[in-house]
Amino acid sequence: MTKEEKSQVIQALTTELAHSSNFYLTDISGLNAVTTSNLRRACFKANVKLSVVKNTLLEKAMEASEKDFGDLPLTLKGNTSVMYSEAGNAPAKVIKAFRKKSEKPFLKGAYVEEAIYIGDDQLDMLVDIKSKEELIGDIIGLLQSPAKNVISALQSSGGKLSGIIKTLSQKEG
Repeated sequence: MTKEEKSQVIQALTTELAHSSNFYLTDISGLNAVTTSNLRRACFKANVKLSVVKNTLLEKAMEASEKDFGDLPLTLKGNTSVMYSEAGNAPAKVIKAFRKKSEKPFLKGAYVEEAIYIGDDQLDMLVDIKSKEELIGDIIGLLQSPAKNVISALQSSGGKLSGIIKTLSQKEG
């Protein structure tokens, strides 16, 4: 790879990191072609982009980025692949589901909405992270609940009130 090609790859990685608020660093070494193909297919279905990168180029892209990646560059040893996604927990779900059949991918670290997670032991916690859409849905549900209670109370009270008025008007007649 020429110096110019390396520069282009670093620039592309820097751009990808700048536009991605969620990415996972994983190790998929040792997977055969069929298993790797199955992993790529699972990633595609979950709207996760998987790409294999050279550690030195990714490290330089992290240095060139304006984001703070904390200790993530320290995890760049051995084979590294990057999983990019819109939802913070999508790659974790793919990894967890895939591990039912295979011991890899191994989670080296993750960058999720400016939070940094290091180590494979963080996988279960990452699976449980709610996406932005899930959080908005929860908030809307919580906000609707009191309003529904008030409306139903008003409707039932209104029915009682009209019943009392009707009874009183019949007594006078």
